[in-house]
Amino acid sequence: MQNKTLSMQTILITDKNSQISYADRGLNYGDGFFTTAKIGAGQVEHWPLHKARLIESAARLGFPEINFQALEQQISEAVALQQLGVLKVLVTRGVGGRGYALPSECHLTILLTVSDYPTHYAQFANDGVRVNISPIKLAAQPLLAGLKTLNRLEQVLIKNSMQGQDCDDVLVLDYNNHVIEASAANVFVISQGRIFSPLLTQCGIKGVYLQSLCDKLAVEFKHLSVDDLLQADAVFICNSLMGAVPVSRIAEHTFNVVDSQLILKELLAKEAKC
Repeated sequence: MQNKTLSMQTILITDKNSQISYADRGLNYGDGFFTTAKIGAGQVEHWPLHKARLIESAARLGFPEINFQALEQQISEAVALQQLGVLKVLVTRGVGGRGYALPSECHLTILLTVSDYPTHYAQFANDGVRVNISPIKLAAQPLLAGLKTLNRLEQVLIKNSMQGQDCDDVLVLDYNNHVIEASAANVFVISQGRIFSPLLTQCGIKGVYLQSLCDKLAVEFKHLSVDDLLQADAVFICNSLMGAVPVSRIAEHTFNVVDSQLILKELLAKEAKC
Protein backbone atom coordinates (compact mmCIF):
# COMPACT_ATOMS: atom_id res chain seq x y z
CA MET A 1 0.00 0.00 0.00
CA GLN A 2 1.31 3.43 -0.85
CA ASN A 3 2.06 5.88 1.93
CA LYS A 4 -0.21 8.89 2.08
CA THR A 5 1.67 12.06 1.31
CA LEU A 6 1.09 15.07 3.56
CA SER A 7 3.32 17.49 1.72
CA MET A 8 5.71 17.84 -1.19
CA GLN A 9 8.81 20.01 -0.99
CA THR A 10 10.09 21.21 -4.34
CA ILE A 11 13.51 22.87 -4.46
CA LEU A 12 14.77 24.67 -7.54
CA ILE A 13 18.54 24.33 -7.43
CA THR A 14 19.93 27.56 -8.87
CA ASP A 15 23.09 28.19 -6.88
CA LYS A 16 25.47 26.72 -4.32
CA ASN A 17 23.34 28.00 -1.45
CA SER A 18 20.53 25.53 -2.17
CA GLN A 19 20.22 22.95 0.59
CA ILE A 20 18.83 19.48 1.24
CA SER A 21 18.60 17.75 4.63
CA TYR A 22 21.50 15.50 5.65
CA ALA A 23 18.82 12.98 6.70
CA ASP A 24 17.14 12.82 3.30
CA ARG A 25 16.55 9.20 2.26
CA GLY A 26 17.74 9.92 -1.26
CA LEU A 27 21.14 10.96 0.10
CA ASN A 28 21.39 8.14 2.64
CA TYR A 29 19.92 5.19 0.74
CA GLY A 30 19.44 6.24 -2.87
CA ASP A 31 15.71 6.06 -2.09
CA GLY A 32 14.42 7.91 -5.12
CA PHE A 33 14.40 8.30 -8.88
CA PHE A 34 14.89 10.93 -11.56
CA THR A 35 14.46 11.87 -15.18
CA THR A 36 16.57 14.13 -17.38
CA ALA A 37 14.98 16.05 -20.25
CA LYS A 38 16.00 18.37 -23.06
CA ILE A 39 14.69 21.92 -22.97
CA GLY A 40 14.00 23.56 -26.32
CA ALA A 41 12.48 27.01 -26.82
CA GLY A 42 11.14 27.13 -23.29
CA GLN A 43 9.49 23.72 -23.47
CA VAL A 44 10.40 20.30 -22.07
CA GLU A 45 10.73 17.87 -24.96
CA HIS A 46 8.86 14.56 -24.62
CA TRP A 47 7.38 15.74 -21.30
CA PRO A 48 4.42 13.26 -21.39
CA LEU A 49 6.94 10.39 -21.55
CA HIS A 50 9.07 11.85 -18.77
CA LYS A 51 5.93 12.28 -16.67
CA ALA A 52 4.94 8.66 -17.35
CA ARG A 53 8.42 7.55 -16.22
CA LEU A 54 8.03 9.45 -12.94
CA ILE A 55 4.57 7.98 -12.38
CA GLU A 56 5.79 4.42 -13.06
CA SER A 57 8.82 4.85 -10.80
CA ALA A 58 6.68 6.18 -7.94
CA ALA A 59 4.22 3.30 -8.28
CA ARG A 60 6.82 0.52 -8.51
CA LEU A 61 8.86 1.87 -5.58
CA GLY A 62 5.83 2.45 -3.34
CA PHE A 63 6.00 6.24 -3.36
CA PRO A 64 2.86 8.36 -2.92
CA GLU A 65 1.44 10.04 -5.98
CA ILE A 66 3.24 13.17 -7.13
CA ASN A 67 1.27 16.42 -7.25
CA PHE A 68 1.89 17.11 -10.92
CA GLN A 69 -0.33 20.16 -11.04
CA ALA A 70 2.06 22.00 -8.71
CA LEU A 71 5.19 20.39 -10.16
CA GLU A 72 4.38 21.20 -13.78
CA GLN A 73 3.73 24.83 -12.88
CA GLN A 74 7.14 25.06 -11.24
CA ILE A 75 8.80 23.35 -14.19
CA SER A 76 7.15 25.75 -16.64
CA GLU A 77 8.47 28.72 -14.69
CA ALA A 78 11.97 27.20 -14.48
CA VAL A 79 12.33 26.53 -18.23
CA ALA A 80 10.36 29.41 -19.71
CA LEU A 81 13.40 31.51 -20.64
CA GLN A 82 15.63 28.60 -21.70
CA GLN A 83 16.23 28.31 -25.45
CA LEU A 84 18.36 25.18 -25.06
CA GLY A 85 19.18 23.37 -21.85
CA VAL A 86 18.74 20.37 -19.61
CA LEU A 87 16.08 19.83 -16.94
CA LYS A 88 16.55 17.24 -14.21
CA VAL A 89 13.65 16.22 -11.97
CA LEU A 90 14.84 14.24 -8.96
CA VAL A 91 12.40 12.75 -6.44
CA THR A 92 13.30 11.33 -3.01
CA ARG A 93 11.14 9.84 -0.28
CA GLY A 94 12.22 12.74 1.93
CA VAL A 95 13.20 12.45 5.58
CA GLY A 96 11.97 9.81 8.01
CA GLY A 97 11.83 6.15 8.92
CA ARG A 98 14.22 4.18 11.09
CA GLY A 99 17.14 2.96 9.03
CA TYR A 100 15.88 1.35 5.86
CA ALA A 101 12.29 1.17 7.17
CA LEU A 102 9.83 3.44 5.38
CA PRO A 103 8.43 6.50 7.16
CA SER A 104 4.81 6.29 8.30
CA GLU A 105 4.18 9.70 6.75
CA CYS A 106 5.95 10.46 3.50
CA HIS A 107 6.99 14.01 2.62
CA LEU A 108 8.52 13.92 -0.84
CA THR A 109 11.51 16.05 -1.74
CA ILE A 110 11.65 17.04 -5.42
CA LEU A 111 14.72 18.78 -6.81
CA LEU A 112 14.59 20.67 -10.09
CA THR A 113 17.83 21.65 -11.79
CA VAL A 114 18.35 23.49 -15.06
CA SER A 115 21.78 23.25 -16.66
CA ASP A 116 23.58 23.90 -19.94
CA TYR A 117 23.10 21.58 -22.88
CA PRO A 118 26.20 19.45 -23.65
CA THR A 119 27.98 20.99 -26.62
CA HIS A 120 29.62 17.76 -27.83
CA TYR A 121 26.30 16.12 -28.77
CA ALA A 122 26.23 18.00 -32.09
CA GLN A 123 29.56 16.44 -33.05
CA PHE A 124 28.30 13.00 -32.01
CA ALA A 125 25.28 13.43 -34.28
CA ASN A 126 27.48 14.34 -37.26
CA ASP A 127 30.47 12.07 -36.77
CA GLY A 128 28.99 9.20 -34.78
CA VAL A 129 30.40 7.71 -31.59
CA ARG A 130 33.30 5.33 -31.09
CA VAL A 131 32.51 2.66 -28.51
CA ASN A 132 34.42 -0.05 -26.71
CA ILE A 133 33.14 -2.89 -24.53
CA SER A 134 33.02 -1.98 -20.84
CA PRO A 135 34.80 -4.34 -18.42
CA ILE A 136 32.09 -3.49 -15.87
CA LYS A 137 29.00 -5.68 -16.14
CA LEU A 138 25.48 -4.99 -14.87
CA ALA A 139 23.97 -7.11 -12.11
CA ALA A 140 20.44 -8.48 -12.50
CA GLN A 141 17.64 -7.04 -10.36
CA PRO A 142 14.27 -7.36 -12.09
CA LEU A 143 12.49 -5.35 -9.37
CA LEU A 144 14.46 -2.28 -10.45
CA ALA A 145 14.96 -3.08 -14.13
CA GLY A 146 13.92 -0.24 -16.40
CA LEU A 147 13.80 2.36 -13.62
CA LYS A 148 16.09 5.36 -13.38
CA THR A 149 16.70 5.19 -9.64
CA LEU A 150 19.25 7.15 -7.61
CA ASN A 151 21.40 4.02 -7.27
CA ARG A 152 23.88 4.77 -10.07
CA LEU A 153 27.12 3.36 -8.67
CA GLU A 154 27.40 0.86 -11.52
CA GLN A 155 27.32 3.77 -13.97
CA VAL A 156 29.94 5.63 -11.92
CA LEU A 157 32.22 2.59 -12.17
CA ILE A 158 31.51 2.30 -15.88
CA LYS A 159 32.39 5.95 -16.53
CA ASN A 160 35.51 5.66 -14.39
CA SER A 161 36.68 2.61 -16.34
CA MET A 162 36.48 4.64 -19.57
CA GLN A 163 39.33 6.92 -18.50
CA GLY A 164 42.28 6.50 -20.80
CA GLN A 165 40.31 4.52 -23.39
CA ASP A 166 40.22 5.72 -26.98
CA CYS A 167 36.43 5.90 -27.24
CA ASP A 168 33.44 8.19 -26.76
CA ASP A 169 31.28 5.66 -24.92
CA VAL A 170 31.07 1.98 -24.05
CA LEU A 171 28.66 -0.88 -24.51
CA VAL A 172 27.67 -2.43 -21.19
CA LEU A 173 26.86 -6.14 -20.91
CA ASP A 174 25.20 -8.22 -18.22
CA TYR A 175 26.75 -11.33 -16.68
CA ASN A 176 25.29 -13.46 -19.49
CA ASN A 177 27.18 -11.27 -21.99
CA HIS A 178 24.00 -9.78 -23.39
CA VAL A 179 24.34 -6.19 -24.57
CA ILE A 180 22.17 -4.01 -22.30
CA GLU A 181 22.95 -0.34 -22.95
CA ALA A 182 25.66 2.29 -23.27
CA SER A 183 27.01 4.16 -20.25
CA ALA A 184 24.08 6.61 -20.27
CA ALA A 185 22.04 5.68 -23.32
CA ASN A 186 19.99 2.92 -24.86
CA VAL A 187 21.14 0.85 -27.83
CA PHE A 188 19.26 -0.18 -30.95
CA VAL A 189 20.34 -1.83 -34.18
CA ILE A 190 18.91 -2.01 -37.67
CA SER A 191 19.26 -5.27 -39.59
CA GLN A 192 17.57 -5.87 -42.94
CA GLY A 193 14.96 -3.22 -42.28
CA ARG A 194 14.08 -4.41 -38.77
CA ILE A 195 14.92 -2.61 -35.53
CA PHE A 196 16.09 -4.50 -32.46
CA SER A 197 16.91 -3.33 -28.95
CA PRO A 198 18.14 -5.26 -25.90
CA LEU A 199 15.72 -6.84 -23.47
CA LEU A 200 15.67 -4.85 -20.23
CA THR A 201 13.75 -7.24 -17.99
CA GLN A 202 16.66 -7.95 -15.64
CA CYS A 203 18.66 -4.70 -15.64
CA GLY A 204 19.20 -1.48 -17.54
CA ILE A 205 17.01 1.57 -18.13
CA LYS A 206 14.37 2.03 -20.81
CA GLY A 207 14.92 5.63 -21.79
CA VAL A 208 12.42 8.22 -22.93
CA TYR A 209 13.89 8.56 -26.42
CA LEU A 210 13.73 4.81 -26.97
CA GLN A 211 10.10 4.89 -25.86
CA SER A 212 9.39 7.71 -28.31
CA LEU A 213 11.01 5.64 -31.07
CA CYS A 214 8.73 2.72 -30.17
CA ASP A 215 5.79 5.04 -30.78
CA LYS A 216 7.01 5.62 -34.35
CA LEU A 217 8.56 2.31 -35.40
CA ALA A 218 8.17 -1.40 -34.64
CA VAL A 219 11.06 -2.03 -32.23
CA GLU A 220 11.66 -5.67 -31.31
CA PHE A 221 13.21 -6.38 -27.91
CA LYS A 222 15.43 -9.44 -27.68
CA HIS A 223 18.74 -10.66 -26.29
CA LEU A 224 21.56 -9.18 -28.36
CA SER A 225 25.22 -10.17 -28.33
CA VAL A 226 28.18 -8.07 -29.40
CA ASP A 227 28.36 -10.22 -32.54
CA ASP A 228 24.75 -9.31 -33.33
CA LEU A 229 25.74 -5.65 -33.26
CA LEU A 230 28.81 -6.23 -35.41
CA GLN A 231 26.68 -7.94 -38.07
CA ALA A 232 23.99 -5.22 -38.10
CA ASP A 233 23.55 -2.71 -40.91
CA ALA A 234 23.57 0.17 -38.40
CA VAL A 235 23.95 0.61 -34.66
CA PHE A 236 22.73 3.60 -32.64
CA ILE A 237 22.83 4.81 -29.06
CA CYS A 238 20.10 7.16 -27.90
CA ASN A 239 18.81 9.19 -25.00
CA SER A 240 16.45 12.11 -24.50
CA LEU A 241 19.22 14.71 -24.70
CA MET A 242 21.18 13.68 -27.78
CA GLY A 243 18.47 11.77 -29.66
CA ALA A 244 19.65 8.89 -31.87
CA VAL A 245 23.40 8.96 -32.55
CA PRO A 246 25.03 6.50 -35.00
CA VAL A 247 27.87 4.30 -33.83
CA SER A 248 30.92 4.72 -36.03
CA ARG A 249 33.08 2.06 -34.39
CA ILE A 250 32.73 -0.88 -31.99
CA ALA A 251 36.25 -1.81 -30.90
CA GLU A 252 37.98 -2.32 -34.28
CA HIS A 253 34.82 -2.80 -36.34
CA THR A 254 33.67 0.32 -38.23
CA PHE A 255 30.31 1.48 -39.58
CA ASN A 256 29.58 4.05 -42.26
CA VAL A 257 27.89 6.89 -40.36
CA VAL A 258 26.28 8.43 -43.44
CA ASP A 259 24.77 5.07 -44.43
CA SER A 260 23.51 4.52 -40.88
CA GLN A 261 21.83 7.92 -40.79
CA LEU A 262 20.22 7.28 -44.17
CA ILE A 263 18.89 3.86 -43.12
CA LEU A 264 17.15 5.32 -40.06
CA LYS A 265 15.86 8.33 -41.99
CA GLU A 266 14.32 6.07 -44.64
CA LEU A 267 12.63 3.89 -42.03
CA LEU A 268 11.12 6.93 -40.31
CA ALA A 269 9.98 8.40 -43.62
CA LYS A 270 8.43 5.08 -44.67
CA GLU A 271 6.53 4.79 -41.40
CA ALA A 272 5.34 8.40 -41.63
CA LYS A 273 3.65 7.63 -44.96
CA CYS A 274 1.75 4.66 -43.51
